[in-house]
Amino acid sequence: MNLVNFLNLFSLPFMQRAILGGVLLGILGGILGSFLILRRLSLFGDTVGHSAMLGVVLAALLNLPATWTLMGFTVAFGLGVIYLIDRTDLGSDTVLCISLSGSIALGTIGFSYLKGYRGNLLSILFGDILAISNTDLILLLLLLAVTLAWIIISLPEQILLTLNSDLAVVKGVPVRSHRYFFIVLLAIMIALTIRAVGILLVNGFLVIPAATARLICQQFVPFLATAAGMGALSGVMGMVISGAIDLPSGPSIVLVQLFGFLIVALWCRQG
Repeated sequence: MNLVNFLNLFSLPFMQRAILGGVLLGILGGILGSFLILRRLSLFGDTVGHSAMLGVVLAALLNLPATWTLMGFTVAFGLGVIYLIDRTDLGSDTVLCISLSGSIALGTIGFSYLKGYRGNLLSILFGDILAISNTDLILLLLLLAVTLAWIIISLPEQILLTLNSDLAVVKGVPVRSHRYFFIVLLAIMIALTIRAVGILLVNGFLVIPAATARLICQQFVPFLATAAGMGALSGVMGMVISGAIDLPSGPSIVLVQLFGFLIVALWCRQG
């Protein structure tokens, strides 16, 4: 692709929406992923992400709008999993593995009843950020606004809850309500990310930028800001590389995040 065609590519509306979507998803993934890894809930994001297959199948079987059904399903599934973790004596990893296996099994059985739906299965698995719509961008902006407001209003409580949940309980922080609200935000973000990059890559947006920032930041607020910045930067770089050498967009973004992590990890080891 010559330079003129390359520049013209970024004047197309679908490409502009994809870049903006990648930036918003990167910021949200960096912020929420920071809480995810500090609270040791990385497997939780993966479980909710894979359960989305069942949500999409239900939407198709019941002839409901895919976006809204997927968001409602991931929120209900996430809250249900946290409820089981809180109400049983089983380890959280055990509950998450049971939930993951059960949802995939149900989704696979339900999928067998959908005739002529093979193409959509690929979109569920791999997503398509180039197909992101104005409605998706509005939902991402609203979710980002709510997330930032939640953090700003409750920052001291979030820091205490993240670093020492037992002390937060002693000091009267409403741990359970904060925890459940975080799960709602995370589940909606996962639902919107799946439409862009699919089930298989959704956890990369949540874990890799936050893990990279964790290697170089020791304080909470700089850590959040760095993770969000890395997520946004990887969204832009991934789309540019994707357009320049004609690679799939979602995987290109995740590969940029991966290379960023490896570079920072090697740099920290040498330091």
